[in-house]
Amino acid sequence: MITLDSNLEALREEVKRKTGKTPEAAYAEKEQRIRKAINLEKPDRVPIITMADPSDYTDVPRSAGYYDPVTFNKANRYLSVAFDTDTGMSGLPSSGYALELLDVKTRLWPGGNLPSNYEYQFLEGEYMKADEYDIFFADPTDFTLRYYLPRVYGLMAPLKKLPYMGFSFNYLEGITPMFDTPEFEEMGRKLAKAGRETKKFRALLGNTTEEMESLGYPAFSHFGPAGGAPYDTVSSFLRGMQGAMTDMFRQPEKLLKLCDMIQETRLAEAQPANADGKNIQKRLGMPLWRGDKSFMSQKHFEKFYWPGLKKQLTTLVNLGYVPIPVFEDEFGDRLECLKELPKGKIVALVDYTDVFKVSKMLKGHQCVMGGGPLSHKLMSIQEVEDYNKRLIDECAYDGGFILSLRLPVGPAMPELQGMIERLKEYARY
Repeated sequence: MITLDSNLEALREEVKRKTGKTPEAAYAEKEQRIRKAINLEKPDRVPIITMADPSDYTDVPRSAGYYDPVTFNKANRYLSVAFDTDTGMSGLPSSGYALELLDVKTRLWPGGNLPSNYEYQFLEGEYMKADEYDIFFADPTDFTLRYYLPRVYGLMAPLKKLPYMGFSFNYLEGITPMFDTPEFEEMGRKLAKAGRETKKFRALLGNTTEEMESLGYPAFSHFGPAGGAPYDTVSSFLRGMQGAMTDMFRQPEKLLKLCDMIQETRLAEAQPANADGKNIQKRLGMPLWRGDKSFMSQKHFEKFYWPGLKKQLTTLVNLGYVPIPVFEDEFGDRLECLKELPKGKIVALVDYTDVFKVSKMLKGHQCVMGGGPLSHKLMSIQEVEDYNKRLIDECAYDGGFILSLRLPVGPAMPELQGMIERLKEYARY
């Protein structure tokens, strides 16, 4: 394993040594390369992006992303410079201590309720019952406080004892004895502690986007309005997969109304991409899954899934963002629908769908990003290199393609770096 260099300035010098450019010049070059691909143009070469897990290539465990943000950040800095592809790596770390205090029911994370090197898992459940649609419609805040939060966060269980507060304009003093109980006192105490842990975690982590930019690496995805397909939100976070599936048949109008309600609220709060005055192309990643043909029919896709997703993507484009819908499952021919969007305004990131087929399908319409399957982590350098060269040949010949490089686990760092450099040279137009 490799010893990590924590000195940001030393890493900047390493970037200069490797590239012959200042980090600022390297950043501008990489950013332009990505933008040209999104615009369906030919840059100097195909952009190459690696989203590697630090635990696969250093001695830093996955749990560091939850309990050791300083080491986690160092690992991402190191790998960004070592691999030197077109974006930096920062991950999505979160305070494991805060998650423990909140007693989160929907997540399993390394170092907490999983061993230190296990991968994060999401636990889906029916957190809104089939007969609770009308409660949500009547007052979403009340539903969230008294129904949803107590079910998803063990610490928040006392909230289910609250009365309905919607019209209690002069009533709070009447229920204050409820707060003078051990369970409410514990909830308040642990909430405050969770807040302190989160602030401490964020302070130790720092601004990873700015740090990566200072090393010459743009962010591929930025923070922005919550988004994605509203059906995914309902299915994964409220009704659960089975509940949403049965609702398509048993109460379709309520399901559609809920999808619309959630989306309208989100979009009403969305701010323009450069409201802060910075002229940065803000790209927004959004994972998508339930529109997969194994979850719903084409008829249901056209009724429950695509209309909401199309509206979300179109609105974000109009606000100045570049949406990156991440199609995590086998969407297949359904991705033809992306031709209905303005040309060159999104990046279609495909994972389990055939990249070769999608690239041909969307050629001249939308930028496609894709790479090898998960099994590449277990393959040889030569096998991975050959596959990615084929992707470059067949998908990137006319621009509008970004290579998502999945690296093998096991080879020495110089071997991985050598393969990346050969692919960068092969990817030149």
